[in-house]
Amino acid sequence: MLPELKIKGALLVDVRSTGEFATESAPGTVNIPLSELGSRLTEIPKSSPVVLCCASGTRSGLAKLLLMKNGYQQVYNVGRWSKLLD
Repeated sequence: MLPELKIKGALLVDVRSTGEFATESAPGTVNIPLSELGSRLTEIPKSSPVVLCCASGTRSGLAKLLLMKNGYQQVYNVGRWSKLLD
């Protein structure tokens, strides 16, 4: 699924804190901490898939709900950010 989403131009969003993201992250990901997501929705296009990740899948799951409430339809939670390395 992930390779197909990348081909479709998916935006990879890591919702961990800036400190966690700075320690290690997957190439090509954008860091928008969950606490800032609601105020930064304009940075995320609704026209392409959005792939969310975090440390365990909990915050990215909450991020998915927030995006879907705001009209995003192609939202995917891959859980741990390290899954984007595969």
